[in-house]
Amino acid sequence: MEPNLLSRSISDFFTAPILKIAFVPFFLSMIVLYGLFFWAADAGLDALQESNLRMEQQYQTVNPDGTTQLHTESTELSGGEAIIAFLLKHSVTSWLLSFIVYTLGSFVVLLLSIVVALFIIGFLTPHVLSVIRDRHYEGCEIEGFDHVGAMILFFVKTFLILLILLIVLMPLYFIPLVGVVAFNFPFYYLFHKLLVYDVASTICTKEEFKRIMYFKGSAIRMRTLALYLLSLIPFAALFASVFFVVYLGHIFFTEVLKLRHEETLRRAAEAVPTTPQPGALP
Repeated sequence: MEPNLLSRSISDFFTAPILKIAFVPFFLSMIVLYGLFFWAADAGLDALQESNLRMEQQYQTVNPDGTTQLHTESTELSGGEAIIAFLLKHSVTSWLLSFIVYTLGSFVVLLLSIVVALFIIGFLTPHVLSVIRDRHYEGCEIEGFDHVGAMILFFVKTFLILLILLIVLMPLYFIPLVGVVAFNFPFYYLFHKLLVYDVASTICTKEEFKRIMYFKGSAIRMRTLALYLLSLIPFAALFASVFFVVYLGHIFFTEVLKLRHEETLRRAAEAVPTTPQPGALP
C-alpha cells in the first residue's frame, strides 16, 4: 500500500497543475529568507568590525624635533568581548568567525524556511487537494472544519509550545549528537502539527480527524518524520512542501473514504428492520 501511495503522490506532483503551485513557496521563501539573512549577517559582522576599530584607536603626536610618532590606544575588555576582539584582529580567525556565522545562520535559515514554506503552502492547500480529489477521489466530498478564529488560536498555541520546547531543551543543545536531535525536535513538532492540521482541516470533519489520529496517529507521525528529514536537505522544503501536501492528502482521502464507507454500512444495517423470531410475543 505504501509504495503505491508514494508512487501515486510522485506522479501527481509532476503534473502541470501541481508543479505550477510548487514554485510559489520556493521563490517567495528563498527571496525573503535568504535576503534577510545575508542582510542581517553582513550588518552583524560590520558592527563587530566597527566595535573592534573602536577598541584599538591610533593617533599621531609631533615630537619636539619635528618627527611624528604613532600611538595605539586599546580599550580594556573582558569576557566575550575580548575573545571577539582577539578573533577579529587576525585575518585567519576573522575569516573563521565569519564562516561560523554564515554556516550557523544558514542552518537557522534552513529551519525557518520550513516554517515559512508551510505558512505559504497553507494558502494553496485547498487548491492542491482539489486537484488530487478530482484526479483520484471524485466520490469523496471535501468537508473541512474550524473557522478562521479557531485556526489562528491553533497556530498561536502551536508556536507557543515551540518556544517552550526550545527553551526547555536548551541544556541538551551542547551535547554531541543529542543536541542535534534536541534542537530539531521542536521544529519537527511544528512541522508535523501545521502540515497535518492544514491537510486534515481541509478534507475531513473534526470527528473524522480525531478518529484517524486515534487509530493511525503513529503511522502518520512516522511519515511526517520522514518528510521532515527530507525537508532538511537545502532548498528541499521550499520546493517539496507541495509534495508533502499531496502525499498527506492521499493518506487522509484514503482514510476518510474508509470511515465514510463504514459509516454508510452501519447506517444501512440500522435501517434494516429486524424479522420477528417464530413464537416471539408481538
